[in-house]
Amino acid sequence: MRIAFLGDIVGRPGRRAVNLWLEENRKEIDLCIANGENGAAGFGLTEKVAKKLFSYGVDVLTGGNHTFDKKEIYQFIDNYQILRPANYPEGTPGKGYIILEVKGKKVLIISLMGRVFMECLNNPFFVFDRIVEENEADIVIVDFHAEATSEKLAFGFYADGRATAVFGTHTHVQTGDLRLLPEGTLYITDAGMCGAVDTVIGMEKEEGIFRFVKQLPVKLKVPEKPKKIQVSGVLFEVGEDGKVVNFERIFQVYQRREDGSYIRWEGTF
Repeated sequence: MRIAFLGDIVGRPGRRAVNLWLEENRKEIDLCIANGENGAAGFGLTEKVAKKLFSYGVDVLTGGNHTFDKKEIYQFIDNYQILRPANYPEGTPGKGYIILEVKGKKVLIISLMGRVFMECLNNPFFVFDRIVEENEADIVIVDFHAEATSEKLAFGFYADGRATAVFGTHTHVQTGDLRLLPEGTLYITDAGMCGAVDTVIGMEKEEGIFRFVKQLPVKLKVPEKPKKIQVSGVLFEVGEDGKVVNFERIFQVYQRREDGSYIRWEGTF
């Protein structure tokens, strides 16, 4: 089974990049999971945006700290394969995990959020324990949405041997530590971002610079017509025994042409 996990989709550029990448690769993938919490103008998710991402070939959208930025999500989150972090308090709209049957295998997908420099939610380590104990699955995939690399690494080792794969999200910069942990769990500290290239984590660089230089609040904006957009993530294959047998990082850049369309960029990043 071939599975793609795509990092945080940031606004229209991120959606465009995901669409381009899936047009090229979807036929060779059995399951596509993507973090969608920044899908609508960089903050939150609307029903229109969610429908577009599903139409491109995304099967499941995971969440994070921006999941509920667009309040309309309360009205539709239960109608789609959209996850919010499972460690939100009981009674929070939406679901924190989902089980899909893919090629005769039960695939458990879990969305969790870290607590260091983040919201103080329930302990994600204990929530993970409960979910995997209560649900039988052949493959377990976790999106661990967190700021601190130490917390992500700790969780990776904590889940090693119980999760098939643990993918860190939230910081929008793909890390270089994609590997199999000692007990066989595929791990990366951050899967990266799908969005505009020459930006500060997907937002216009001018506002990002202003925020750090002036120490004043500023509205962050997703660029409308970026020269380059990117897709980041992980593509991996799971064998019949439920173990990862092959894996590679996804990092593809597309360049904007004069007519506004994008083509695959083969130059140096």
